[in-house]
Amino acid sequence: MLSKALITDVLTAAVTTGGDFAELFIEERDNGHMTLVGGKIEQSLSGKDFGVGIRIFNDLASVYAYTNNASRENLMKVAREAALAINNSHVCQVLDLREDKVITSHPIRLMPDSVPKLRKVQFMRQGYDAMINYDPMITQGKVTYLEGTQHVLIANTEGVCIEDTRVRSRIVFQAIATKGTEMQTGVHSPGAHVGCELLEDMDIDYIAKDSARMAKTMVEAGYAPSGKMPVIIGNHFGGVLFHEACGHGLEATSVAKKTSVFTDKIGEQVASPLVTAIDDGTIPNAWGSMNIDDEGASMQKNVLIEKGILKGYMIDKLNARRMNMSPTGSGRRQSYRFAPTSRMTNTYIAKGHSTTEAIIADTAYGLYAKHLGGGSVNTATGDFNFAVREGYMIKNGKIIKPIRGATIIGNGPEILKKIDKVGKDLDHGQGMCGSISGNIPTNVGQPTIRVSDITVGGRDGK
Repeated sequence: MLSKALITDVLTAAVTTGGDFAELFIEERDNGHMTLVGGKIEQSLSGKDFGVGIRIFNDLASVYAYTNNASRENLMKVAREAALAINNSHVCQVLDLREDKVITSHPIRLMPDSVPKLRKVQFMRQGYDAMINYDPMITQGKVTYLEGTQHVLIANTEGVCIEDTRVRSRIVFQAIATKGTEMQTGVHSPGAHVGCELLEDMDIDYIAKDSARMAKTMVEAGYAPSGKMPVIIGNHFGGVLFHEACGHGLEATSVAKKTSVFTDKIGEQVASPLVTAIDDGTIPNAWGSMNIDDEGASMQKNVLIEKGILKGYMIDKLNARRMNMSPTGSGRRQSYRFAPTSRMTNTYIAKGHSTTEAIIADTAYGLYAKHLGGGSVNTATGDFNFAVREGYMIKNGKIIKPIRGATIIGNGPEILKKIDKVGKDLDHGQGMCGSISGNIPTNVGQPTIRVSDITVGGRDGK
């Protein structure tokens, strides 16, 4: 991407005013995006992006600059201008750059550019037909396909010089059911660190029909009751609650500033003894996995909470200095336009021993939130509210009816202590996580869990 001589010269220029560390992040990216609505391709876009980010540390201070002009003259100019913000009598020496090679843990069978666009459209039409023909109540269908190939080179004054290629594909099925003036949506959006084998290996009919089933079930459902009650949260994307309400509080981005409720609590009981929570960027071909993070460090499996005891945080290179701890392979960024910081990868609650059927049978009265939708979270306090995309009421240990319009409202750290059942059906869902270093792909995951009581917001007042 750039010659080693140029990389060395730019890093040297970046520390001429006394910075004690400098880093280059060089990125080439190809993106594709198609949308099918009403059986026809409505949008088909593709593009390329290239740029270079330069980051300099001086003790706990940092400077970040980026450019999409990779000429020698411009890169040296950007490095010198960024260095002007750093002033230190000590001058860092650039070490010889090592010949690091990534051994990929995420093999790609079908690179996106090896499969004709027509073949991808055939898969999208198959999914659309499966949704729209599921039931007369399904009045609209939409299929979106996204693919991206990102090649990065990361070099720094500690001698790191390493490259990685990340390939990701995702398809989103969205079905809308209509009954009178009421409309409800069912969505599934699988994705992975793979190429077009995502489409080839997927049971498209099953996933598309399940999106339609969800929409039809909810449009025929009555409104949810309100009040405090036990809530069973389904596996897969149910993990978004832990991700949003607790996971962000375990990132060094907030811990180092002491704005997290988990700050200085390592070794303390912060959750039910049934809860073990993990962030694992090494899961083969998972949506949030990579070979190296965006600071050039190998990905790790980080145990955050073990049997309810806080064991660690997700830590990037700069916040490691601030916290006097070691980085955990958690430095991530959307692109060269963002400086990296600590972020989640594939974050999940580990499986327990109960079956979903046993958890439901053990619940006298409560809500089964089979699929969660969007929500909002105060990451400083953990206060949250999430919409229930697909929900059912439970009475005397049995599911009695579907309900719609429910929201669950609570506080993440408090909810962790109220988990009294953990299933063994661990599964992961895919999402895009937004934070100060941009939007990045992350897995959220959990088995089915039960929380002894959560406030449920509903409309029927019972």
